[in-house]
Amino acid sequence: MKDRSAIGRRNRAKGAELEREVAAALFDLTGIAFRRNLRQCQESGWGDLVTDDPAWPFSIECKRRSAGTGCADDWRAQAAASARKAGQLPVVVYRFDRRPIRCALPMGAIRAAFGDRGAAPPEEWVECSLDGLAYLAREIMAGPGTAGMEGAAP
Repeated sequence: MKDRSAIGRRNRAKGAELEREVAAALFDLTGIAFRRNLRQCQESGWGDLVTDDPAWPFSIECKRRSAGTGCADDWRAQAAASARKAGQLPVVVYRFDRRPIRCALPMGAIRAAFGDRGAAPPEEWVECSLDGLAYLAREIMAGPGTAGMEGAAP
């Protein structure tokens, strides 16, 4: 049996691998360069990926697990907290082993993508593919501006 430190190192490596994979996929889908946010290793409450594009609307939390049935409530809470800190919309990008990447985001992000800046119930989250996330981001970025997005985040 492996000791706890070896398991922790392996889990961190799997998480970092997913972050790099998501950064590359988002670049392919949007043309926006992302990098791992090393600040999140030093101080809690920051998203996992960052970009220099100020119009990017999402604070991204990446989660990788061996198995599961969907986005966990604590993942959503962590994403919402980091999004509030960054002034962005939260999104959890996750993958279970041998399964495709999925994204979970608040219903308010979809409202924001189509110009409705009103608040949505914070407990209402939806799931989509990474392609869907890129589409929503492009729609939000092409909109009349990002002012007021804080009302769309839980």
